[in-house]
Amino acid sequence: MIPVGAGALLRQGSFIFFLLSRSLSRFSSQIGAVAIGWQIYDLTGSAFDLGMVGLVQFLPTALLVFVAGHAADRYERKRVVQICQFAEALTALFLCWGSYGGWLTEVHIFLATAVLGTAGAFESPATAALLPLIAPQGSLQRATALSSGATQVATITGPALGGLAYAVAPGLPYGIMVGFWLLGTIFTGAIRLMQAAPANGSATSSDLFAGVRFIRNNPAILGTISLDLFAVLLGGVTALLPIYARDILQTGPLGLGVLRAAPAVGALLMTALLARHSISRRVGLRMFQAVIIFGAATVLFAVSHWMWLSVVSLAALGAADTVSVVIRFSLVQLATPDEMRGRVGAVNFLFINASNQLGQFESGVTAALFGAMPAAVLGGVGTIAIALLWMKLFPALRQVEKLE
Repeated sequence: MIPVGAGALLRQGSFIFFLLSRSLSRFSSQIGAVAIGWQIYDLTGSAFDLGMVGLVQFLPTALLVFVAGHAADRYERKRVVQICQFAEALTALFLCWGSYGGWLTEVHIFLATAVLGTAGAFESPATAALLPLIAPQGSLQRATALSSGATQVATITGPALGGLAYAVAPGLPYGIMVGFWLLGTIFTGAIRLMQAAPANGSATSSDLFAGVRFIRNNPAILGTISLDLFAVLLGGVTALLPIYARDILQTGPLGLGVLRAAPAVGALLMTALLARHSISRRVGLRMFQAVIIFGAATVLFAVSHWMWLSVVSLAALGAADTVSVVIRFSLVQLATPDEMRGRVGAVNFLFINASNQLGQFESGVTAALFGAMPAAVLGGVGTIAIALLWMKLFPALRQVEKLE
């Protein structure tokens, strides 16, 4: 099998449409994360309520994970993604209208966040299951790196734009999100698959839990997904960034946008490296090393009182996370039959959301109890401990040598 270079991938129209669609969705999500986080903190001044944003987003994923995976395997994946993007655009329009009208409350924001979480629960597994049908054989690791890089570009500029737009008017970032999600639906419709998708009837209601059984019977995949769950659950500091921006680093909404963009800067640099030089050996060990670096960078950020050091530590955190993401996604997709990718991807997305959004809830509660800095330090130390423990519990994962 001859590996396909990054340049050849970028000359394929469907892959470009996929990158644009995914990037616009990520762009909107990142703008929304800054706007919602700052608006909630403005309205309530509560670290607990900041954590509640993550919990409200996670609950729909937990409740709908098996239905979402079933939908991605049973129905046309492009259409599933388009419907979700359109629903997200309508929700952003509601937030925009309420912000400009001055009647938006924290209850309205939580309800809208739940709708966004529901749409995301269906969109993510369908999007993930599309990529192997677009990328030529032998190119999945590079395609994953390029896809991650494209979303990181959006993640870099999205938070900064969200913070700047919110400083102009609270409703402006939500208006931008509406336009981006509507554009995403157009680009998704333009995608043409290189490989045949599974037949619409290939997934039945009796197979809803097939993804769980598949993951449980594959120790390397189980270890990969659960490592991300517990490491990021403990080490995530995203929910605390508004507190750090306003109370510790003494900056405003634009500074919050810079902090949120910093991990994406590191991720983009690492993506450029991985797109040119794939990880060719000892990939399991490399993933564990990346998680340990992630935890160490979290601790460094936690104790920093200087903006430049905080940005550098967040960038290092993002670079380490990208290595883990590329290895995890490639390993899971390559080991999963296409007719099950939606259901396995939905379980994977549940774990990712649990780590990110329940991690926000955990950080908010811990910060409310002990303060933001002790909560972030404990999380980083916990991430390192989890990585070391998982190396012992999942030797099959540690010993994975190659991907493609």
